[in-house]
Amino acid sequence: MKAWEATVRKTQAAAKKRANTIFGTSYAIGDELQDDDQEEDERHENGEVYHAERFLPNGDYYTGYWADNFPHGHGKYWWTDGCMYVGEWFRGKTMGKGTFSWPSGAMYEGNFKSGFMDGEGVYTGSNGNTYKGSWVMNLKHGYGVKEYANGDSYDGEWSHGVQEGQGKYQWNSGNYYVGEWKNGNICGKGTMVWTNGNVYEGGWEDGLPKGEGTFKWSDGSFYVGNWSKDVKEQNGTYHPAGSLLEGTSEEWDPQEIFDVELRDCIVCPSEKVPIWPSQKKLAVWRSSNGGSDNSTSVKPRRLSVDGRLDASVDKDMGRMRLSDGAIDRIEGDELLVGLQMEATSSRGSPLVLPKVVKRQGETICKGHRNYELMLNLQLGIRHSVGRPGPPPSLDLKPSAFDPKEKYWTKFPPEGSKNTPPHQSCEFKWKDYCPKVFRSLRMLFNVDPADYMLSICGNDALRELSSPGKSGSFFYLTNDDRYMIKTMKKAEVKVLLRMLNAYYNHVRAFENTLVTKYYGLHCVKLNGPAQKKVRFIIMGNLFCTEYMIQKRYDLKGSTFGRLTDKPESEIEATTTLKDLDLNFIFRLQKTWFQEFRRQVDRDCELLEQERIMDYSLLVGLHFTESANEEQTSPGAQTPVDNGSTETESVPRLSRADVDQLLLDPAGWASIKLGINMPARVERTERKGEGEFQLVGEPTGEYYDVVMFFGIIDILQDYDITKKLEHAYKSIQYDPNSISAVDPKQYSRRFRDYIFKVFAEDT
Repeated sequence: MKAWEATVRKTQAAAKKRANTIFGTSYAIGDELQDDDQEEDERHENGEVYHAERFLPNGDYYTGYWADNFPHGHGKYWWTDGCMYVGEWFRGKTMGKGTFSWPSGAMYEGNFKSGFMDGEGVYTGSNGNTYKGSWVMNLKHGYGVKEYANGDSYDGEWSHGVQEGQGKYQWNSGNYYVGEWKNGNICGKGTMVWTNGNVYEGGWEDGLPKGEGTFKWSDGSFYVGNWSKDVKEQNGTYHPAGSLLEGTSEEWDPQEIFDVELRDCIVCPSEKVPIWPSQKKLAVWRSSNGGSDNSTSVKPRRLSVDGRLDASVDKDMGRMRLSDGAIDRIEGDELLVGLQMEATSSRGSPLVLPKVVKRQGETICKGHRNYELMLNLQLGIRHSVGRPGPPPSLDLKPSAFDPKEKYWTKFPPEGSKNTPPHQSCEFKWKDYCPKVFRSLRMLFNVDPADYMLSICGNDALRELSSPGKSGSFFYLTNDDRYMIKTMKKAEVKVLLRMLNAYYNHVRAFENTLVTKYYGLHCVKLNGPAQKKVRFIIMGNLFCTEYMIQKRYDLKGSTFGRLTDKPESEIEATTTLKDLDLNFIFRLQKTWFQEFRRQVDRDCELLEQERIMDYSLLVGLHFTESANEEQTSPGAQTPVDNGSTETESVPRLSRADVDQLLLDPAGWASIKLGINMPARVERTERKGEGEFQLVGEPTGEYYDVVMFFGIIDILQDYDITKKLEHAYKSIQYDPNSISAVDPKQYSRRFRDYIFKVFAEDT
C-alpha cells in the first residue's frame, strides 16, 4: 500500500508540470517523464506487447502491458479522481475479467466488454447493496440476485437495469412476493405472503392489487373480487372462516389491505452510479512510432475506456480520422465530402461514408403535377380519421376483415352534407376495412390527432425523386413519420387477403419487424379517364433525428443485387444491395436472440401467406463519424454540393449513446430494429469470388445505431412470378434470382440474414 501511495505521489508531481491556457490544458511535451515514455515506445515495433509504466500528463497512472500507445493485456489504471481499474485490456478498452473501484468505496468485479460492465459480475454499492448476476452494457440484464443493505433481497429476472419478468422479493420483515414484474414494479400475476399467514393471490399493477384476486386470512376466511386503488372500482365478496361459497357472506372493506397490510411493503429503489467505467477517459498520446515528422508536436488526447475520444478536448475544426482507437488530426484546408474512418487493421482502404445531401424528396407545391392528388389524399384522410364512430376495439369481428368492407365518399368542390368545400377537382374517396386500420393505429399507439396533423397539416408532402422498381410512387410526410405508397390493384388484393393474419400477427408479437400499415385508400378522379390511384400509408422505418449514413436492402440473392452507381455518385440516401454490403452486424446477445426469434416468426407468416420478394431494410448511423465540433445533437452537417442550404441534422456521438443507455427512459426509445446501439464489423470479399455473398471478417469494428425492418411484403407468388422464375432459371443459377417459391425464398432469406447478423461476442 505504501508503494502504491508513493506511485500516486509521483504521478501527482508529474501532473503539476501541466501549463494552463485560456483554451484549456496544454502539456509540456518536453517533460522528462513523457520523453522517456516516447523514447521507450520508439524502441518497440508496432503491435508489440510489452510491460510499461506510464505517468500520464494529466496525473493519471498506468502500469501493465502496453501496445501501440494503449493498455493491452493485464494492467492497472488509476485516475486522479480516485477511480481505479485492474484487469484485462484490449487496445485501450477494458475487455475481459477485471475489477473497477470508485472512490466512494463501491466496486464491480466481473466481466467487461468494450469498456462496459458486460457478462457475469458482482457490484457492491457504497451503501452496502450487492448485486450478483448478469450485466449488459452497464445495466443489470438477465438473471441476478440483489441483497439490499436494509435486509431486503430480490432473486429473479432483470431487464435494462430494473426488475422485469419473474422474481421473488423478500422484505426484512419476512414478508415476500413471488410473481411478475414490469419496469421495476410488481405488475402482473403474483402472490404476496405475510409472516402472519395472510396471502394475496391475483393481479397487480404498480405494486398494488389490481384486477381479479383473492385475499386469504390465516383463519381460513377469504375475500374474492375485483381489486383497485380506486374505491369506486372495488367489488367483491367476503367469506368468513368455515363458510362455503354458496353460503352466507359478510361485508368487509378491502381498503384495509391497501392502508394496513401493504403499508410497509415498499420495494427499495435502485442506487445511482455517478460515473460508469465506460465513461472514464484515458490520457493517451500518439508517439512518433508512426513515422510522422510532426509526431513530437501532437498533443495528448483523452480517450474513454470504450475507445471514445473526449469531445471536450481540442475542439478544433477539421476532419477526424479514427485509428487504433485514437483520433489523429489531419491538417490542411482541403474540405472533403464524406468522412474517412481508418480501420483498426492495415487491411483494405479506409471506410468512406457517403456525402451528406439535403433533405430527401421534392416538396409538392402548387403547380406540381401531383398537387391536386395530394389535396385529395389529405381531404380523404381528414374525413376518414375524423369521422365519428364507435371507439376502436382490438377484438374485431370476422366481418371487419371482409374485402367487401369498403366505403365510397363523393367529394364535390362545393362540399356536401358530409364533406367540406375544397379547391380541388371532384373526386371519390374509398376506405378499405376502416375498422381494422383504425384498430391497427390504436395497436401501434398512433394518436388520431397527430396522425391527421402529420398527413393533412399545413406542411406539404414530399415526393421521392423517382419511383421504385415496381413503378409505385412514394411520398413522405413533412415530419418523416409516415410514408405513402401508390399500389397496384393486385397488391391491394394481397393485403386484403392476408389482413386478418397480419392483424393477429402484429397483435401477438410486439417486436415484429414487418412493415406497419395504418390505412388503405383509393382516390377516383372524375373525368373521361376515371383514373384510380390506390394508396397504402405505412410507417417510415428511418424516422429518426439522427442521420442515416448507409442503408441496405437485403434479400439473400445475387442476381441484380449490386448498385449500378459509381462510388462518387453514392449518397447517404442511396439504397445499397446485397453485393454492396461489406459489414457484419453484431448485436448484443439478448437482442440477437430476440432478433432470430422474430425473423423466424415473421418469415413463417409470409411463407404461410405465399409472400416472396420481401427484403430487410437496414439503416446505419455511425456514432463516431462526426468531428469533435459535431458530437452533440443539433450540430450543423455538410450539405449537398452546390447547395447553399444548411439543415440541422444531429449526429449521435459515443457520449450520446452512453447517455441513452444509462438513462432508464432512454431504453424506452430502443426496440428491436429501432434506435439500437450495435457494432458492425467490416468484411472483404475474396478476389476470385465474383458473387461471394458474405465477405470475410477483417476485425475492423465501428459503433453504430441501427434501424431495420422487413419491407415489400405484398408480392405473392403469382403466375407472373412463376413465369419470371422459369425464364430466368434457364439463363442464370435458380438460387441466385429473387423470384422463387415462398418456402425456398423464406429459407434462403433467413440463412443469409443469420450470416450477416451475428452475436457481439
